[in-house]
Parts: sequence; structure tokens; C-alpha cells
Amino acid sequence: MALLHLDRAHLEVKTEGNTLALYESGQRRGTVPIALIDRCVIHGSHTRLDTGVLQKLAEAGATTVLMSPRSQRRYAIVLGPQHNDAAVRLAQATRVLDDPWCRAWALATVTAKLARQCRTLHTLMVQRPDARKPLFDALATLTPQLAELRAHLDADVRTGLPTTPSLDSLRGHEGAAARAYFGGLMGVFAPTLAFTGRNRRPPRDPVNAVLSLGYTLLHAQAVQACVAAGLDPLLGFYHRPSFGRESLASDLIEPLRPTVDLWVWQCFKDQTLRADHFSQDKGACLMGKAGRQGFYTAWEQQQAPWQRWLRRQARQLTSQLRAQGQAWVANPTDEDEPC
Repeated sequence: MALLHLDRAHLEVKTEGNTLALYESGQRRGTVPIALIDRCVIHGSHTRLDTGVLQKLAEAGATTVLMSPRSQRRYAIVLGPQHNDAAVRLAQATRVLDDPWCRAWALATVTAKLARQCRTLHTLMVQRPDARKPLFDALATLTPQLAELRAHLDADVRTGLPTTPSLDSLRGHEGAAARAYFGGLMGVFAPTLAFTGRNRRPPRDPVNAVLSLGYTLLHAQAVQACVAAGLDPLLGFYHRPSFGRESLASDLIEPLRPTVDLWVWQCFKDQTLRADHFSQDKGACLMGKAGRQGFYTAWEQQQAPWQRWLRRQARQLTSQLRAQGQAWVANPTDEDEPC
């Protein structure tokens, strides 16, 4: 299963049997079997397609992501058929209101994220010994925080009594760790990239533009994994439910963010992405078409283990919730079925 990236002006997409046919300026450029498509990402507003294309992709279980033509933001997402397991959704909704459950989930999530941040910093220390000082300083902040969170996890398992910090406290740990972590990352990117830490809405430098796009695509894959597993992506436990935000998907991608960060550094290191792939417009850093082509090619080569991890996490959560929710689901009879 593969990613189909559509990013050309005057491109038209049509369905022809079980394939998508691509036309550019009226000329047929090729076809793609729909069965091979797992995700379709459309950049910009110049690609033309009818509802039949979206219907065919959705029926095949492919997710279509519509991206802003001028930023790394997602405008819309079109998913395939929804899962029918009401028991999972019921249990998930009750867990959102269960404070001990949410705190335990959040503790595991933040601990996993900090552990991978430390792993990324250690990897970079090997790759960039000349940047050892900022990386070492970042680790000096993250390491004791990670040890404290792991102590809470161990105590919960050993005693069976909850010692988990509050969600606000965990957000404080995460925020402090992020400041130190990105401070360390500042030392490994070339000065020409003007990376001075994490910024967004809009990203102001090439590194942040790529981070934002990577996180956006990862989040879309998490939404897809949630829906496929029967979960409601809106109902998160660490990221609390909020209007218009798939909070559970945000929960799931947190431990993967540091692996994306390391991959972004590698893209700039091996010149897959360069400073001249980007431009500035009213304070926003925009990735050009050549940069997007390099980005999506490299992304497709790298993302498979992240996608598998997200699917596995979603399935494991579903299996935990189903038994609880099953008690609240009626057994339908013929009379209950709609006409």
C-alpha cells in the first residue's frame, strides 16, 4: 500500500474502472490502481477531481488528505467506511471521564515521548560530536525528568495504588522537556536554516516548515488508524476533547514526534531538503514544489514503521475497551433492524 501525492497545476483525476487516471492539461499521463493506494495527499487548489474519485478511494479504505496550498496545514480529510463496533465507542467515552485512567494514559504517553527525545539526542551526539555541548545540556534536563516519570510508572505497578501526577503537572513536564530538547536540536541544524527552536502557525524557518508538515501527515495517519480500529479520534485522554480537534490522534503521535525530528534532520543532512527549497512570504516559510517532491519521496520510504506502530497502538486500545463496552450494547433482533 502506498501514498499517492498530487501536486501539479492543471491536473485532473478521473476514475477508470479500478484505477485512477491522471490527466495534465488534457493529456493522459498515466494510471494508478486504486487497490495500491493507502493514502492520497492533494496539495493546492488546482487539482480537479469529482466525487466519484473520492468515493472510490473511500470504498477502498484509502484516506484522502487535502492540504493548504500555502502552508503545512490540513484543510480536510476524507476517510473510508466507519467501524461498526459501538461497544468500543461507548467505553472510550466513559474513559474520557475517568480521571485515574486519563492520568495513567497521559503518564505513559509523556514518559514514552521523553524516552524517545532522549534517544534522539543520544543518536545526534554520535552523529554530531561537534554539537555535543547543546545536546548534553538538553539531556541534563530531560534525564532526571524521565527518571521521575518512570518512578511513578514503577510505583503504580508495584503497589497497585495510583501515584500519577495530574494532567497539568504532566503538561508541565512535557513543556519543560520540549524547551530543553529543541534547545539541543538548535545545535545540529545548519545556520543557514535559521532554526532557533520550535515555532508554528506559521512556521518561520525551513526546519519548522518540515516539522509541521511531518506532524500533520503523522496526525492524519493516526486518525486513519483510530477509525480503522473502531475508535473515535475526537475523544482523547491526554489531549482533552476540544472542538474540531482529533485529540486521540494527538495522543497517539506524541511518542513518535522525536523520531520524525531525527528524520527531518537527516533530510537536511543528506540534502534531500535544502534552504533553497523554501521561500519567505509575510513571515511564513513556504516549501516549494521541488522541496515537496523530495519530502514526500523520503516520507514514503520512512513512514511504514510509524504507520504500523500507530495501528498496533490503536488495536491494543480497542481490545482494552471492547470488553467494558460490550455490557452496554443491545443484542439486536429482527424487529430492531431498520426497514
